[in-house]
Amino acid sequence: MKGSVDNFSLLRLLLASAVVVSHGYSIPTGNNTLEPLFESTGMRLGEHAVNGFFAISGFLVTMSFLNRGPRDYAFARLLRIVPGFVVAALVTVFVIGTAFTVLSPRAYLSNPDTWRYLMQVLTGFKSAGAMPGVFLDNPHPWPMGTVWTLRYELSLYAGVLLAGVAGLLRGWRFAAALVGLLFFAVIAIDAFWPEAGKYTTTLVRLCLMFVLGATFYLARDLIRLSWLALAVLALATWISFGTPFYFALLYLTEAYGVLVLALAAPLPFVAWSDRADLSYGIYLYGWPIQQVLVALYPKAEPVSLLVPALALSALAGFLSWTLVEKPALAFKSMLKGQRLRFGAGQGR
Repeated sequence: MKGSVDNFSLLRLLLASAVVVSHGYSIPTGNNTLEPLFESTGMRLGEHAVNGFFAISGFLVTMSFLNRGPRDYAFARLLRIVPGFVVAALVTVFVIGTAFTVLSPRAYLSNPDTWRYLMQVLTGFKSAGAMPGVFLDNPHPWPMGTVWTLRYELSLYAGVLLAGVAGLLRGWRFAAALVGLLFFAVIAIDAFWPEAGKYTTTLVRLCLMFVLGATFYLARDLIRLSWLALAVLALATWISFGTPFYFALLYLTEAYGVLVLALAAPLPFVAWSDRADLSYGIYLYGWPIQQVLVALYPKAEPVSLLVPALALSALAGFLSWTLVEKPALAFKSMLKGQRLRFGAGQGR
């Protein structure tokens, strides 16, 4: 697998924006089936975007472990996820919540449910929860509807750590076996367990996307990125629509497709997107910003709120990157430098 360009940052930005667009139809109406691509693909645009996120994450996180080692890997993953998430939760609860609750600021801040919600978000990534008196007239009262994916993300990070320490990432066969198991699990669920709950199908789907990304990295010397191969996969997926093979092929096509776009496509603005990675902030703040817009303009057409939602989410993403995420990454680099200097001093 070779490529002279790296479009991962730009792709993450586009995927995060796609999540905002997707939610721009469901948040104002409360109807998830109105989201783009639901009728034609059986999945919402936001779900396709999350699939892409997890495939990219599996590829890059596996590379990170093999390049860094266990200690630096764990530290890097926590600093990349936790600071931005914690600050977003605090901003949502104390800034947005205080501004939009029907309670007085004092009553809101002294309400045990306010603090209970904050702890549920911080410790359990709870997304389907409400803050006291906030967004009561919105179709969805939940202020942080996207953070549920972080639970899966961190669990899969831990899985990479355990697999790496156990020596299972020295080749591609273990990961490929997992792909095969999850691939057939998707088929079996669709064929024999159509009443399976959303939790089960989501767990299998996101694990498959992540492990596909990891496998593509581990087998990068064997896999060739080809637009023709992508077209063949897309055609097979289209032909299989309505059969138990459809979703399994769709996930494989999406995982392979994001890597083709990331490593074999000359996408523009790559240098700009690498300087400021806004995707995580857009993903975290997009939902609460859209809830604010719906609360302010309850009678507005959903489409009319998309542009301000994207603009404000991009601004929030920039502030999150500049004030929180980038300093956290600098802190990681500083500590790594201190360890190197300490080790050099010990050697003299």
